[in-house]
Amino acid sequence: MSDPSLPEASSDTRPSPTFWRSVGQSLKGEHHDYTSEPLGRAVLLLAVPMVLEMVMESLFAISDVFWVSHLGKDAVAVVGLTESIMTLIYAVAIGISIAATAIVSRRIGENDPEKASHSAGQIVLAGLGISAGIGVVLGWYAPQILRAMGADEGIVAMGSDFARVMFGGNTTVFLIFLINAIFRGAGDAVIAMRTLWLANGLNIVLGPCFIFGWGPFPEMGVTGAAVATNIGRGVGVIYQLWHLTGHHSRIRVLLRHFIPDREVLGTLMSKAGSGIAQLLISTTSWVGLFKILALFGSSALAGYTIAIRIVIFALMPAMGLSNAGATLVGQNLGAEKPDRAEAAVRMATRYNILVLGIVGLLFILFAGPLVSLFTHEPDVHGYARQALWIVSLAFPLYAAGMCLEGAFNGAGDTWTPTRLNLFCLWLGQMPIAWILAKPLGLGPTGVFIAVPVSFSMLAIWSWVLFRRGKWKLQKV
Repeated sequence: MSDPSLPEASSDTRPSPTFWRSVGQSLKGEHHDYTSEPLGRAVLLLAVPMVLEMVMESLFAISDVFWVSHLGKDAVAVVGLTESIMTLIYAVAIGISIAATAIVSRRIGENDPEKASHSAGQIVLAGLGISAGIGVVLGWYAPQILRAMGADEGIVAMGSDFARVMFGGNTTVFLIFLINAIFRGAGDAVIAMRTLWLANGLNIVLGPCFIFGWGPFPEMGVTGAAVATNIGRGVGVIYQLWHLTGHHSRIRVLLRHFIPDREVLGTLMSKAGSGIAQLLISTTSWVGLFKILALFGSSALAGYTIAIRIVIFALMPAMGLSNAGATLVGQNLGAEKPDRAEAAVRMATRYNILVLGIVGLLFILFAGPLVSLFTHEPDVHGYARQALWIVSLAFPLYAAGMCLEGAFNGAGDTWTPTRLNLFCLWLGQMPIAWILAKPLGLGPTGVFIAVPVSFSMLAIWSWVLFRRGKWKLQKV
């Protein structure tokens, strides 16, 4: 077998395009064979739109909390508490998305677009059913959920409508995740990027309009942020469905593909089950951190919410490289090129460590000024600055961990990241946070310290398992 890391691995003997020309081509939405393109170019063609997709997700996360912070720390706490529950919904959606990318990319790698389209239709069908059930239950019990999270009655009164809109309208975010996973698995990363730019661009524009009642819009306070979010994401889903039914996408889903297929749904949910468990473990660990922080008041909650939104601003684009690696793993394993799949992950990991290492250093140096963009309340500012500084210390290890776990997921080996998350987050992060915060008396600082410690453990363990190579033998 030829060395997949060399440009000569491609059957195309023409000179490789320049870097900037490749960037331009990556944004045009042209179709490429990622199993035969020179590896560096394949990573670039996929990573550029995927990184830009996540940049917009980052901008949304930052702008949302920026405008809400003008309503005070209780409003920020409402967003933080609700988002900690929304992460459970994200966990289910992303868990199915992991399976979706693995299945679709494998079918594309096998050069079977009809099976890929059929799988895509079943994925959307499953997403609609699951998200509808979640929306009805969580929307009905929104106030009780906020109380269970430790919110006082003032926060419950302010945040119940916000939570109802976010929980009840979860189908929009659910489908955004699932359909974009289908596009990424097929190699249509540009469509996924344009979807989030459209959805979150509308969200960013409409957010302050509904929050403060600008122009003809009603003044809805913190609830307005939820309304804007669901309008933006709803428009994004319509745009996705337009492409999914045959407009410029490698995947063309027809009505017959939506007819329930027990075998395909069974395969999907089998793979998704471990993916959902993986994400639920991860996200419930974050909920656990919020529960511990709630013991120290709304200032600690608001400060941590601001810090994590800034961190997400950096981590989201880094997920773009991770997603690119996952797609290349799935397609190249489908094409029976496991060595090329491994080389792609190594390349994506190196790039991610370099970029996030630089960003983490900047966050450490400028934590105070960055937090000042969101709050001037001394107690909130202090917690946010400290959380941002501490969490940013391990950015290079976050970068490696997300790429390595992405490789396992792209191969369909969703149980390995699930076990890693169980031991490093449930049995690592939450107990460490509690022990440092309460018995050892470090308070919120102890919770902040637990984050880089646990994710560093996860990255190191992931590397050991990646080197063993069992993920290359996974069947999908």
